[in-house]
Amino acid sequence: MSNQEPLLKVEHLCQYFKAGNFVTKAVDDVSFDIKKGEVFGLVGESGCGKTTTGRSIIKLYNITSGNIIFKGQRIAAGTQGYKDAIKAAQEEMKTADAARKAELEAFIKKQKEEIKSAQHDQKHADKKLVTQIQMIFQDPIASLDPRMTVREIISEGLVIQGEKDKKVIDQKVYEMLELVGLVPEHASRYPHEFSGGQRQRIGVARSIIMNPEIIIADEPVSALDVSVQAQVINLLNELRERFGLTLLFIAHDLSVVKYFSDRIGVMYFGKMVEMADSDELFAHPLHPYTKSLLSAIPLPDPIYERQRKRITYNPLAEHDYTEDKPSFREVRPGHFVQCNEAEYRRIMEQLNGK
Repeated sequence: MSNQEPLLKVEHLCQYFKAGNFVTKAVDDVSFDIKKGEVFGLVGESGCGKTTTGRSIIKLYNITSGNIIFKGQRIAAGTQGYKDAIKAAQEEMKTADAARKAELEAFIKKQKEEIKSAQHDQKHADKKLVTQIQMIFQDPIASLDPRMTVREIISEGLVIQGEKDKKVIDQKVYEMLELVGLVPEHASRYPHEFSGGQRQRIGVARSIIMNPEIIIADEPVSALDVSVQAQVINLLNELRERFGLTLLFIAHDLSVVKYFSDRIGVMYFGKMVEMADSDELFAHPLHPYTKSLLSAIPLPDPIYERQRKRITYNPLAEHDYTEDKPSFREVRPGHFVQCNEAEYRRIMEQLNGK
């Protein structure tokens, strides 16, 4: 799998939301890739930008900056990074000498060309290609239209793509319902007539009917009972094996993520702070926030629980980024950590000491 070309590539993704003069950096310079057949887990506390990352990938938002490349084609592109670079270059030109001004003018011209290219790709992305990315939403109640029957909800994507044959639509809907553990009779019912687990299965059927290459599962089990969570997770596993699906699995529950994911990315406050293979991340967490998250996992062992020590993460106490700014660095093959030069040296000493 490591030698494959990535199916999905996220490059320096920024998603900012502006309200008046206040800018919220929901996702700030996040990069990762997902290979075909892989399950990539994205974890972090509420409000860290996980869901916004998923929604940006399926183009529910126009991204602020960065690129999203799917199957080798750029399907989303932001322009703010290029605009900021132009602004900085224009400021520098005020005090630059003639030779440097010429360099800056060429740089600004290049950035303007990049803006045009990004705007074109954002506007003219292949819609059929984009529909190969589907999403299972977090809230199984809010994500289903209460005025539509299950048949209408599941078949909506097919209808939008131009399928008009009612028999074909019904047949596919019935197939999907049986695939996710429901029955054809459920097709004529409305969402309020189902339990939370059944609603989430309807959401899964709605995404699978489009025959996607990749599914973004946004905390698909967080609103469900523990027993139902296991059913939905097992269903996703079965569908993954049957259709060769690739998944971006967004979740809070680290034990679920460890069981389900090949690689894991940890997000904090809009940034990716650590990324590694699942086993590697749990065995050798390096970022203080990852250690804090792992220390919060409870185990069904009363003796262990009495002795378990929670690690509190305080970024102001843990890091000094006043001068030496952090960057995302590879400390082991496939293991990346957000750190500055001093922290990188400490991590390398720690790893070599082992």
